[in-house]
Amino acid sequence: MTPAAPPPISESEPGRLGVRVLVVALIVQLVFAGAIIYFSLEGWPLIGGGRDADPVPVARTAEPSSADVPSRFAAGQPGDGVPAARLNRFDAAAALVLLRRQVDEYGWRPAGSAASRRLAADLRARLPRGRFEGIPGHPRLRNVVGAVPGRRPAIVVGAHYDVEASPRGFVGANDGAAGTAAVVQIARDLAERPVPRGAREVQFVLFDGEEEPAGSTDFVRDGLRGSRAYVERHADQTGSMVLLDYIANRGLRLPREETSDVGLWRRVRAAAQRAGVARSFPASVQDGILDDHTPFLDAGIPAVDLIDFAYPWRDTLQDTVDKVSVRSLDVVGETIVDFLLRERRPS
Repeated sequence: MTPAAPPPISESEPGRLGVRVLVVALIVQLVFAGAIIYFSLEGWPLIGGGRDADPVPVARTAEPSSADVPSRFAAGQPGDGVPAARLNRFDAAAALVLLRRQVDEYGWRPAGSAASRRLAADLRARLPRGRFEGIPGHPRLRNVVGAVPGRRPAIVVGAHYDVEASPRGFVGANDGAAGTAAVVQIARDLAERPVPRGAREVQFVLFDGEEEPAGSTDFVRDGLRGSRAYVERHADQTGSMVLLDYIANRGLRLPREETSDVGLWRRVRAAAQRAGVARSFPASVQDGILDDHTPFLDAGIPAVDLIDFAYPWRDTLQDTVDKVSVRSLDVVGETIVDFLLRERRPS
């Protein structure tokens, strides 16, 4: 079977054909204009954008070029560029599993989101004597608190478990998941050890609302919500505080953060020396940082912030699991376990 031949065109057909062409051209133009309006509002395929897109500067999400990444952060270094601890009191492999779980199972988990609240329930079950503490004025936010018993004032070891609200999809492998995983595993490892008579209490606190909410332009006003609430409630019961933030990247270096208490920092570094990992705690100072230790300092409580703030992928979508190191987790975990065993001894 072959297609039928088209009928012959009559003498009156050319005028009609011209009108049809004009009508078709007009329709095509209208459809094209409508498509431009639609995709401008809803986002272009493969390109993105639109009225619901995050107003994120390109610099926040761009992968740093190899020229921008210091060699200590690069893959392929022996031992990921950090020393091997000579102590074995911290289960770094278990901490890495929990780090990955936060990223893989809960993904983007800004404060107050459904994912963050599910994660909080998961973390509470893992902490010894785990409980929630609400954050006044923020009904969807809650700190997750665990404890190893003892006398007060307590030592606090903390991290934040929420992640950046912007850019959308930020998973915070080093900025959130790392510190959280280390705090939980330190708590579990310490809870398995006998409690000496007269030992000090240790509170393990996972702060919610450390990052400012989407749309905020004032971190001082809108960030640190969980740590502020904890200090307001427990300042008179707290003797000192250690914060774990960017602590799992390759090539880890943790010089003293400028606002951190000098005496407490020296005791943390002494613990690193006993653990054989002092090279990751150089005797130098980095710039001061507003972080979850700040409300403690403001209340007169000695506090230190362990953070490698030179981390090239901070606040970008490239803060992913491939940038972290189990060896770096072990450096910090072994140091803090040794520090706590020394600090909580009866005086």
